[in-house]
Amino acid sequence: MDEEALKNYKKAKEISDNVLGYAKKMDFTGKKILSIAEELENVIYSLGGKPAWPVNISINEIAAHYTPVKDDPIALKEGDLVKIDIGVHVNGYIWDQAFTVCVGNKTHPLIEASKKAVEEALKIVKPGIKIHEISEVIENTVTNSGFNVVRNLTGHSLEKYVIHAEPSIPNVKNNIQTALKEGQVIAIEVFVTNGSGWVKESKPSVIYQYATDKAVRMWEARKVLDMSKTKFEKLPFTPRWIKDISQFRLDMALRQLVDVGAIITHPPLKEESNGLVAQTETTVIIK
Repeated sequence: MDEEALKNYKKAKEISDNVLGYAKKMDFTGKKILSIAEELENVIYSLGGKPAWPVNISINEIAAHYTPVKDDPIALKEGDLVKIDIGVHVNGYIWDQAFTVCVGNKTHPLIEASKKAVEEALKIVKPGIKIHEISEVIENTVTNSGFNVVRNLTGHSLEKYVIHAEPSIPNVKNNIQTALKEGQVIAIEVFVTNGSGWVKESKPSVIYQYATDKAVRMWEARKVLDMSKTKFEKLPFTPRWIKDISQFRLDMALRQLVDVGAIITHPPLKEESNGLVAQTETTVIIK
């Protein structure tokens, strides 16, 4: 890794750590998730970074990929199991962290299991360690706690402007012989559930991302496509970030862009048996 990349990663980590610390001190009881997301995104900007994606606030059986919409009415209540997934980037270099809170409670067994699995994985992460060795530690830790990992969500590598790069790091036992290398940036990301251990796509999709240039009729669609490349730098975005197009026209523009394949959606991911889900995630540079 060159000095410029390392400098940007260090800055992204510093901002991410500060935002995470800020978020963990918030009182979530009765608070609207829109207020939480906007507050955390504003903190990222105030510290000199940019959101690598809209702050994800996924509740109970929703494992990931929900962010509040404009005028979102959802407010958190006591007992909600809330995943806060925050991405910070500095010049495209991304730091990815997430934690879970049980609203109104100090902790929850699912939270403790996910935290412990990440901690145990980090103990063995080093150059030369093989993916299957990390995965085995994660699954064993979770099952020994009496829960299931979410089998179809994984940890992953990070690259410049790329959130999910290779290699992936499954949270279940496997025979992947790929070894981690010096200088790789890896997100260890563990989802733990008291359900079946599988997630499926849900609705509505509220996170979008640039895919490719396509000819579209609506000027609003052309504007959104341009913003997805320039302002949002081909990283995931949310419609609530677009202030100067009416909601009706914006919805039409997004549908048109999705229909032609110019942008893709990242639908909310729901535990298929409606089990509760906790998430813990941290990013490390292999060294």
